Amino acid sequence: MSKPNIKPLGDRVLVKRRKDAEQVKGGIVIPDTAKEQSQEAEVIALGTGNVCDCKDDCCKDKKVNFEVKAGDRVLINRYGGNEIKIDGVEYLIIRQNDILAILS
Repeated sequence: MSKPNIKPLGDRVLVKRRKDAEQVKGGIVIPDTAKEQSQEAEVIALGTGNVCDCKDDCCKDKKVNFEVKAGDRVLINRYGGNEIKIDGVEYLIIRQNDILAILS
């Protein structure tokens, strides 16, 4: 799979949800619409970054660094972001604030 040709803007991050292993109980297949979305994702691309908007002059017009990098496995909010499809692959564009943790 090649990296998509997309660059998020601001503090947005492009992630791809990781597929959970399908669990079948008693031979019953659970349809995709009834399954919960995985909260685990892989960071694909980072945005351009935001400028600090605090009221103090200490960091005025200073770029806020991202705490994640491409390739990181992360936990994300269950219902945050915007879903997009590029070349048949589903991605999610979320704000950095929607990332809950980096998985090791």
